[in-house]
Amino acid sequence: MKPLEGVAIDWSSARRASFQITQSFRYEYPSPIRNLNHRLVVIPPERFGDQRRVRHSVSAGGERVRFENRQDRFGNVIVDAFAPRISSAIEFLAEVSVERSSSEPNRLPRGWQEQSYLLEPTLLTAADPPIDRVADELREKAEWGLDLADRINDWVYQSITYKGGITGVRTTAAEALAQGFGVCQDYAHIMLAICRSAELPSRYVSGHLVGQGGTHAWVEVILPVDDESGDAIAWAFDPTHASRGGLEYVTIAVGADYSDVAPTSGTYQSRAAGRLVTSKRVTLTDVEYAI
Repeated sequence: MKPLEGVAIDWSSARRASFQITQSFRYEYPSPIRNLNHRLVVIPPERFGDQRRVRHSVSAGGERVRFENRQDRFGNVIVDAFAPRISSAIEFLAEVSVERSSSEPNRLPRGWQEQSYLLEPTLLTAADPPIDRVADELREKAEWGLDLADRINDWVYQSITYKGGITGVRTTAAEALAQGFGVCQDYAHIMLAICRSAELPSRYVSGHLVGQGGTHAWVEVILPVDDESGDAIAWAFDPTHASRGGLEYVTIAVGADYSDVAPTSGTYQSRAAGRLVTSKRVTLTDVEYAI
């Protein structure tokens, strides 16, 4: 399908959307490297709530590379790449087509309560005294559940300023909040720290948001369904924009924090450091509105 370029989209009334995602990760080395063992988290699950993966591929040009696919403990698709030798550069290309529909919530089956990572702090999301105080204050003002999640989402949005180049992938929620600046992963980590301190089960989400340049991050708060099924609904919140997730969000992976879903990582043998160049394009190829 042709991309819908220059078309204004009313996401609030859209009921179905299709996307084409292309990502490139090019590593350049000043001298040959050996025993490349690389991990890519760039392909979404076949089904994720109302999201359906239609097509996907991962390739590497110019070198002999062996790919293996597996699933991690969160249900994410992990692509492992192995190469005995890279002469000077390797470029991974991921292409994905997905469809989303607004009619199906992301329902998790009975047993979700056994996923302890939803409530346990991590190195990146551990609460310090200021975060615990915020969690206590917000719990006093809001009922546990969606109301509390909305309050936390808004509080995080208002409490730090979006600014790149100050934090990194190892910056903790407490550090980002103390600095008052961060990017989407910091917003997500702070919200996770507060949610878990307030005993709201929650997880980190990595994916794409139409109109954003890089990979985006947000949070899913997991709340039980009010029936006897034992199921739960994963509700998407984006503290970077003080909004709920909509059809314009494409999920790639979930985890306890960023370290579980880093799009590209790996090891190799060499004394030389490599240089990474990335590019990404998310194209809206079709949209359908409610009548």
